Amino acid sequence: MSRKMTRADIRTMFERFREANPSPETELEYRNPFELLIAVLLSAQATDRSVNLATRPLFEQYPTPGAMLELGEEGVAEAIKTIGLYRTKAKNVIATCRLLVERHGGRVPDTREALEALPGVGRKTANVVLNTAFRQPTMAVDTHIFRVSNRTGLAPGKNVLEVEQALLKRVPAEFLLDAHHWLILHGRYVCVARKPRCYECGVADLCRFPMRERTQPPGASAKSARRRAT
Repeated sequence: MSRKMTRADIRTMFERFREANPSPETELEYRNPFELLIAVLLSAQATDRSVNLATRPLFEQYPTPGAMLELGEEGVAEAIKTIGLYRTKAKNVIATCRLLVERHGGRVPDTREALEALPGVGRKTANVVLNTAFRQPTMAVDTHIFRVSNRTGLAPGKNVLEVEQALLKRVPAEFLLDAHHWLILHGRYVCVARKPRCYECGVADLCRFPMRERTQPPGASAKSARRRAT
């Protein structure tokens, strides 16, 4: 069997994702593009839950770039100190807010070039904002999506850019706007890194992950596992 999923299997995969979760959303909490941008900036090497705990009071009190500028770098650092790399992130948040005010009238730009010119904003962060806030068909490839794309045979690639480009070519157009969310949720809760929950996977029959490496339901005997793998 080819390591790549067929076009027909890919369509079936996303049809099942859509049926199970018709309106997927990010788990980061936000009310507008600015809050989403800041939340994604803070989410590097941190869980969405930890980011949400920090940003709820932060966004309530400082909901705009101008207000957050007045809080200052030390104030932001204090507000997000429970998040990893908080001092570097606070510096980037304030620098980003300053550019949003000075160059964009306090609004988040909706182009990749302008977003990537903001401090701390790379291609992945820009793609998340473009897709989630502005509903553009971009593909933000994080570790979860990189793993799912390679493991399943959906869009194999040696690096995140290769996987991103492959996904944009191979995912049917009608699913592109939501594909990022479906894939990240699948990687976060089912196709996890160390012990993928293949026995709970709704697309296991389409997947190219070798049978001998698939996990079995808790309590399954080694003999049963070998028999299922043959």
